[in-house]
Amino acid sequence: MKPAYREYLEQLRLSFPQPVSDPVHDAWFGRCVMHALEQVDALKNRTPVLGTPEDRSFMTSTECRIADEPIGLEETTTRLVEHLNGMFVWGHPRAQINVIPPPTIPSLIGGLLPSIYNANLASDESSFRVALAEREVTAIMADLLLFDPDQAGGVFTFGGTGTLLYAGKIGLEKALPGSSRSGLQGSGIRERAVIVCSDCAHYANRTVAGWLGIGDENVIEVPSTPDNEIRTCLLESMLRDVLQRGDKIAMIVATLGTTDAFGLDDLAEIREIRDRLVDEFSLDYVPHLHADAVIGWAWSVFNDYDFDANPLGFRHRTVRSLAGTKRRIRDLHLADSVGIDFHKTGFTPYISSMILVRDAADLARIARDPEAMPYLFQSGEYHPGMYTLETSRSGFGPMAALANLLLFGKNGLRALLGHLVTMAESLAEHLEGHAATTVLNSENFGPVTLFRVYPDGVDTFKAPKQELSNPAMRNELFRVNEYNRRIFDAIQSEALQGRGVVISLTDCYRETDYGEPIVALKSYIMSPFSDEEYVDAVLDSIWQARKRIGASL
Repeated sequence: MKPAYREYLEQLRLSFPQPVSDPVHDAWFGRCVMHALEQVDALKNRTPVLGTPEDRSFMTSTECRIADEPIGLEETTTRLVEHLNGMFVWGHPRAQINVIPPPTIPSLIGGLLPSIYNANLASDESSFRVALAEREVTAIMADLLLFDPDQAGGVFTFGGTGTLLYAGKIGLEKALPGSSRSGLQGSGIRERAVIVCSDCAHYANRTVAGWLGIGDENVIEVPSTPDNEIRTCLLESMLRDVLQRGDKIAMIVATLGTTDAFGLDDLAEIREIRDRLVDEFSLDYVPHLHADAVIGWAWSVFNDYDFDANPLGFRHRTVRSLAGTKRRIRDLHLADSVGIDFHKTGFTPYISSMILVRDAADLARIARDPEAMPYLFQSGEYHPGMYTLETSRSGFGPMAALANLLLFGKNGLRALLGHLVTMAESLAEHLEGHAATTVLNSENFGPVTLFRVYPDGVDTFKAPKQELSNPAMRNELFRVNEYNRRIFDAIQSEALQGRGVVISLTDCYRETDYGEPIVALKSYIMSPFSDEEYVDAVLDSIWQARKRIGASL
């Protein structure tokens, strides 16, 4: 008599891809995937939401338990699809929430293939030619960003925060050699280390400082200009103060595409300041310069675009915008490392992030001793697991990135970015032409538009500047902040019912000169399906919201 466990085993074997080709089972595997996609497709409608918004039931989720018996593949799939009900459809042109793109079909396939065979990028022992994809993407990006592909190195990691974490760790080893082994307070190391960035830089800089043991309080934020770029004159004086105190600079972060406003720091000037201070203070190390370009990297495809001839036929305002971004992005090669998110402006699924270093030798600074890993790296020639934070790294990220780099080419990515910028420029034109709205980041050039809506009777030519600089406007600022929150709530409520658009709100676009947050509405156009009619839909949503809550405070 067959043991009972064998019956379970035979049933469950059908739930795995077969290790040897079986045409019948292979076809069934494909059919299972198609069945899941058909169920998801049934949730689609004309709104930017799958199915209908429902209570997410986080409180009752604690009641979930594992069953005694298997429930079968089909029911499992149905249960999984249910979790997509109410999910935003990022590719819908009415979804303009954040820098979240729709992934392409090849990038989805690129992620699926290594997942089927569980490729682990710790080594080519466990990933074979999937590891080659990481090397190929590194070479492509090094060439695109004007690094030397023969000298550059790169690894994929768990997100934009991960890219900053790697850069900070490399920077610590440059400033405080041996800190990985001895710690920041070990073996005579007593110097204070700092991270320096703009006050518009991502909060992940503080996260990284905390996780590296540098400390949140040792992140020095340099004030930014009204164009949301770091004030380089203040950067120099603040760096000089750090060095005069005898502290070490673990990392200087230049942001090339801030999250809220797409501000672009002047990397060339930052590099010049860094090098000048190294000479002035006769430093025995060179502070690590990292470009946080997780959003802005994609505009490097315009480094060799002929804006005068404009072969892709972008409209004049778009050409100005693209050229304005390129003037800063072309300097990415001046950084020691660059953070890149393909899951942002590269149209891949989460997670596909990489850190690219100008000199691959920098990665050796954070390598572990081979003796600590006796059960790994017995064969093969590519062993990034010797220096990566992660031992287990999926092949998903590099394969998805490679898929889109192959799919798009330069002109494909240029066309996508140019179209998104064109739509954002069109929205800004309409908002600037109405007395009740003001664009806050009019001098930035990306697909994001930050704006404020004002009640009747406010002079929107004067009010934004007065709110920013005059402390006497504090109460008025608070009232308009609350008014914009109410506008957002009204727009969101309609959007979740399938009407209007889904936009987002930021509680602090930037602080005023007297330290108060400025609330802003935000449209982030990332769908290739966006067109003028959906720009009009944003405007209609604003005017309808004003009517519903009243045009006065």
